[in-house]
Amino acid sequence: MVKKILKISGIVLLVLLVAAFAIPYFFKDQIKAKITQAINESVDAKVAFKDADLSLFKGFPKATISIEKLSIINKAPFAGDTLVAFDELNLKMSVMELFNGENDPMKIEGLSSKNGLINIIFNKDGVGNFDIALKNKEQKDNGKSKPLALKIKNYEVENFKFKFTNEATKIKMVLDSINHSGSGDFTNNILDLDTKTTAKISMSMDKMNYMNNVAISLDAILGIDMDKSKYTFKENKAKINDLALEFDGFLQMVTTGQQYDLKFKTPTSSFKNFLGLIPASYRSATENVKTSGDFTVVGFAKGLLSDTTVPKFNIAIASNNASFQYPNLPKAVKNIVIDTKIINETGVMNDTYVNLEKLSFSIDQDVFNAKATVKNVATNALVDAALKGTINLGNLSKAYPIKLDKPLTGILKADVTTKFDMASVEKSDYQKIDNAGSMSITGFKYVDETGKAMTISSAMVQFNPSRVNLQEFKATTGKSDISATGVLDNFYGFLFRKQELKGNFNMVSNQIAVSDFMTTAPTEAKTEAKATATAMKIPAFLNCSLTAKANTVLYDNLILKDCSGKLLVKDQAVTLENVKTNIFGGQIGMNGTVSTKEKTPKYNMHLGFDKVDITQTFTQLEMFKKIAPIAGVVTGKLNSTINLSGNLNDKEMTPNLKTLSGDLLGQMVGTSINPSASTLLSAISQNVKFIDLKKLNLNDVKVALTFNDGKVNVKPFDIKYQDMKVNVAGTHGFDQVMNYNLKFDVPAKYLGSEANSLLAKLSPSDVAKLDNIPVNANVTGSFSKPKVSTDIKSATTSLATSLAKQQKQKLVTKGASALEDLINKNTKSGDTTKTKKVVNQAKDLLNGLFKKKTP
Repeated sequence: MVKKILKISGIVLLVLLVAAFAIPYFFKDQIKAKITQAINESVDAKVAFKDADLSLFKGFPKATISIEKLSIINKAPFAGDTLVAFDELNLKMSVMELFNGENDPMKIEGLSSKNGLINIIFNKDGVGNFDIALKNKEQKDNGKSKPLALKIKNYEVENFKFKFTNEATKIKMVLDSINHSGSGDFTNNILDLDTKTTAKISMSMDKMNYMNNVAISLDAILGIDMDKSKYTFKENKAKINDLALEFDGFLQMVTTGQQYDLKFKTPTSSFKNFLGLIPASYRSATENVKTSGDFTVVGFAKGLLSDTTVPKFNIAIASNNASFQYPNLPKAVKNIVIDTKIINETGVMNDTYVNLEKLSFSIDQDVFNAKATVKNVATNALVDAALKGTINLGNLSKAYPIKLDKPLTGILKADVTTKFDMASVEKSDYQKIDNAGSMSITGFKYVDETGKAMTISSAMVQFNPSRVNLQEFKATTGKSDISATGVLDNFYGFLFRKQELKGNFNMVSNQIAVSDFMTTAPTEAKTEAKATATAMKIPAFLNCSLTAKANTVLYDNLILKDCSGKLLVKDQAVTLENVKTNIFGGQIGMNGTVSTKEKTPKYNMHLGFDKVDITQTFTQLEMFKKIAPIAGVVTGKLNSTINLSGNLNDKEMTPNLKTLSGDLLGQMVGTSINPSASTLLSAISQNVKFIDLKKLNLNDVKVALTFNDGKVNVKPFDIKYQDMKVNVAGTHGFDQVMNYNLKFDVPAKYLGSEANSLLAKLSPSDVAKLDNIPVNANVTGSFSKPKVSTDIKSATTSLATSLAKQQKQKLVTKGASALEDLINKNTKSGDTTKTKKVVNQAKDLLNGLFKKKTP
């Protein structure tokens, strides 16, 4: 009997197990249909999901419906905006719900989601994108049962994001990294909901950032009255960063909005509350910090949140004569006074104001004070602020655990008052901005993680009603020194509205080493840490001009003297205007643009060379070595215009020769050549013996060439050599492979001994009548291994043929003339016809004698 029972039990267990695997396949289409029906009968939006599946194991003993990649996209007037999106949405229910009739609803008992988004938008007309419920009553109530019904007992969201945007008030709020869970029996109208929540909150209004990734948490039991839509705080623990708060009161959903009646406060008054308010990334553990004095946050919110009103509220943040000192740090921050209130007394958002009555602290003998008010926050914020005090920057890390690889030094002094409204900042209406005072720093030194140091010996900023003046700025770093003055035209727009920082500056320097301004990026190797220099990105917020002069600029291995010019910085690019520098015994002028806006930096430059030394230019500049390697053996000066464009190498901001393109037009002045210094010229000398390359006249020779895709094309140009002309043209690559043609227009006397022996038989007058002989040379191979071929032999043969024709013609002419004279002497006067006939017969005879015999 026992065996039979065990056998039956095993069979039943096997059947149940098979059923558990099989049921999802049987009900999958039905579940998809139910979900699609629920969506279509509920919302007016574009809804899509990748798949829906059923599992009896995921939430055992409950069945779990999983929906993948669910998204709800708005229609007009928010067409294309995502309202809701989930990577994964899980619905839990009793297994028996799977066997309901076609029109019976599936009762959902729990839900969970991962990587979700809810994006709420109010447009300028006050219309919200969340109102997507179908408006047709027949569709809403057609006598059919709901395909899905909520009977929630628990829920959970993981890595959720909530975005809120009000285009009318320009308020943006983001709750990110939300992890939230709740449990309670929603089948009851009155219940206690036990919730746990963590998130990070960011909020801005009209481009002014009030909170940025502030960590918040709330563990609370909420009393819920479903009939009244009322939520009451019971037991709760909340934190802003690590500042603890307690809440009391309720919020209630009403027809016109949400009704608030909330109070909150810090549970203790210890000054450690203030340290807990500082984000964790900017502070160390506070357990052993010695504190005195108090710090409290107390407030309330009471009233209606609707389209036109906000609850009245008052948030008071206060501390009086407090201090703190971290263990193992030698200095304390003392005499801390904080008196701040954020208040709304009318329920009108624009009547909200912030009053920082006092913020004060001291470190040793240095005292710093600040006060400010902000009014009219919703439409056009009015700011009235003052700063006054001294801070020894070296004491900051001695009083507070600032995470610095190297300590700061320097004295910061401020005595500034400012009064402005945001609309004037937006419009750069400086007449309505009232500034006064100054801010200075002396002896400031900063050392980065690679040991590179920047020292600002003195800097002074003067504030006046129209602008901010940089009255003095003197700094050194590495081998470089900088002294600058200038004007900032849009300081507040940059500070509060993320606008461009506009300004005009003048800078002078005795020496600038470009390498001092390269950033250094650490790269990790398996056994040791290394660092590589990378070029500095031009900031997108800069829109300024810089008129600069430097006695010396060190760039790579070059020394540039007497540099001057104007630099315009805008849109992550620098435009050079009339930049000049003395180098290589001459002057180079530059105009063009360098842009770091794209991932790969680019440049487009126009250069003007004025009497620069040819040898130095084409041996010390890598780019010009590639363009004209043969020029390195030429001594003399060069006048030239050069157009260049291409990409820059990220690390050194030097031209990437693989992308180089442009053209060069140059004229050589007072030049000579050293053939022995060039393998190529030596090879030409060996194959073209009728020319002495040392005696080439390169004065005023003009050369034009273009280059692209690593290839240089030299346009034909002429060189004079004594009474000979040489035409040069061809191409070569940056890989030094070449193909050049040299055309020599050679007088016959230069064609060697064979030619000269033929010429010796001629009279000087006959030699003078000879045409120059064309000789061609073809140069291939590479500059280090050239191959030279000529057609000198055929030119000599051509000369011999030319000379033979000349001699033949000379003899024919001479013989015919002599015979004619002889006949004329023996012919009677007047018998001309007979005479001509005899002469012609004689010429034919002579011609026949000089013709080659036919074999």
